[in-house]
Amino acid sequence: MTNLIGLTQDQLYEVVRELGEAKFRGKQIYEWVYKHRTPSIDHMTNLPKDTREKLKEKYTIEHIKIEKILIDEKDETHKFLFSLNDQNTIEGVLMKYKYGYALCVSTQVGCKMGCTFCASTLEGIVRSLTSGEIIDQIMVVENHFQIRISNVVLMGSGEPLDNYDEVLKFIYNVNNSNGINIGQRHLSLSTCGIVPKIYDLAKENLQINLSISLHGSNDFIRSKMMPINKKYPLEQLIKACKFYIEKTGRRISFEYSMVNGVNDKIEHAKELEALLKGLNCHVNLIPVNEIKERDFIKSSKDNIIRFSRYLNDIGVPTTIRRELGSSINAACGQLRRNHTEKPKG
Repeated sequence: MTNLIGLTQDQLYEVVRELGEAKFRGKQIYEWVYKHRTPSIDHMTNLPKDTREKLKEKYTIEHIKIEKILIDEKDETHKFLFSLNDQNTIEGVLMKYKYGYALCVSTQVGCKMGCTFCASTLEGIVRSLTSGEIIDQIMVVENHFQIRISNVVLMGSGEPLDNYDEVLKFIYNVNNSNGINIGQRHLSLSTCGIVPKIYDLAKENLQINLSISLHGSNDFIRSKMMPINKKYPLEQLIKACKFYIEKTGRRISFEYSMVNGVNDKIEHAKELEALLKGLNCHVNLIPVNEIKERDFIKSSKDNIIRFSRYLNDIGVPTTIRRELGSSINAACGQLRRNHTEKPKG
């Protein structure tokens, strides 16, 4: 059986064609799945009964499930452990802002990128998610809390550009005005820097927000923190970013985790100046998430402020990210790892 969740409107047009039905039935089914959030095909009441019966022979509606919710009482951040239909688990984080709700979603079960500051990668990758499993994270959270998600961040477990085709399908699907209808400028994609895929993404000419996980001001530091840098060093990465900016007209954000004694000195800020000055970009400084399996310690508040002030003074727009969900292991991979580490039986 094929899950209707994840199918695009064009795919549903093909489904109804194969069933011998009129094309407009495809739009009706699409709206039932994504707009009305019907629990079953039987509830699609504007479809004739025989059409529903034919649809049920090959198709179903199966949602992922919320396995566990952790809540940070200070800032109302919610962290979710989702259970997939094959019993694998992924994470999501719901953050409340003045403008509304933002949801951080996963694109893979685990991750193979090996970044040394991230818990998602500690056990490697299990598999990539389907576009349906990505979009269903939004639907399940919205349904559970009866809220509207206004912004989505592809920054949970996994590397989005390592799951390029399904992520792209997700972007176009979630943007459809007949369904979930989240504008592209309200979607953010964070990548560790798979250079060829950045070029591919640029050619799609999307209006999404692209974030690059930088975290190192030179190749030596970045390669130690992010193995991907050995394959695609900073010179190649920045060249790809320039192409992306020129092609799309969109500003790029650079994520920079501040690690005490590793990458938080003014000399590192000066190296960033040389890398980024003149680019249409923004730098997000992030106090590194401390996880028990790593020995990284976040920079002092004074060091982070000093670093930020230097970059802003020389014309590289920089902000310090507000820490959310610190009491609930809101960093990527921590909740799933705690869950999978529990003894069975």
